[in-house]
Amino acid sequence: MATSSPLLKKSVKIACVQLASGADKPANLTHAADKVREAASNGAQIVVLPECFNSPYGCDFFPSYAEPLLPSPPSPEQSPSFHALAAMARDNGVYLVGGSIPELVAPDFSSSPPFKPKYCNTSLTFSPAGTLLATHRKIHLFDIDIPGKIKFKESDVLSAGNDLTIVDLAEYGKIAVAICYDIRFPELAMIAARRGCFALVYPGAFNTTTGPLHWRLQGQARAMDNQIYVALCSPARDVKAGYHAYGHSLVVDPMAQVMVEAKEDEAIVYADLNSAKIEEARSGIPLQDQRRFDVYVDVSKVKP
Repeated sequence: MATSSPLLKKSVKIACVQLASGADKPANLTHAADKVREAASNGAQIVVLPECFNSPYGCDFFPSYAEPLLPSPPSPEQSPSFHALAAMARDNGVYLVGGSIPELVAPDFSSSPPFKPKYCNTSLTFSPAGTLLATHRKIHLFDIDIPGKIKFKESDVLSAGNDLTIVDLAEYGKIAVAICYDIRFPELAMIAARRGCFALVYPGAFNTTTGPLHWRLQGQARAMDNQIYVALCSPARDVKAGYHAYGHSLVVDPMAQVMVEAKEDEAIVYADLNSAKIEEARSGIPLQDQRRFDVYVDVSKVKP
């Protein structure tokens, strides 16, 4: 009986950079480059930045910090963040999941006027050669209202993406990239896992209301359901900002055990991922062989 090839071809070290960013975009890009260099110097081969790493997080900031990414590649003048991320990956020889940045999308002139630009919350993943591998536009927009605690409505400014993002890292295998609120929708993770990903990577900026409740729990739940690794990368907390990120960047193993977790301050957390952990989880609790697709649908095979 032939054995299937492992999801993770060889062991890899991942780093989540819990970055402190402010209002100065060029300073944010320089600071991110310094931290990516530090992560690479400590042996990381996959480096992850947080959601909205190049700007403050908030609906008031998205339009003024947004950069056009299409047609690709944009010029350095159009998108300094795109070129900064490409250089970070290339200069350090790492796969870089570039957190996310606000993206300016040109108006659709084939539609009816008025022609208004759109904005997306967009993650860019680059190869060690500095080549763009994938673009993920946040699919689920963060619209919540918890009375007396937090109200936020990304859809006031942002438009949602429409595509699941799976990235092939040639030496290692496939990862899925999604952003923050996307983690609350387990269908995305199920599809990615059943299509052969060894890890789910979520740049995110949970807040100090939902973070203590659900940040770690969501990471563990997605790992437990799918028996693969999960990495969550948050901005560092800035109590002077209008939005207080929870922090606590972490990596969870395929048995839903938290391998490493930051606190709220700026930090880099590292984890070594290996195929044996995935195989151990799946052989001990063989969910993949026990699903009842005669009773419920396999979401990974349903096309919209």
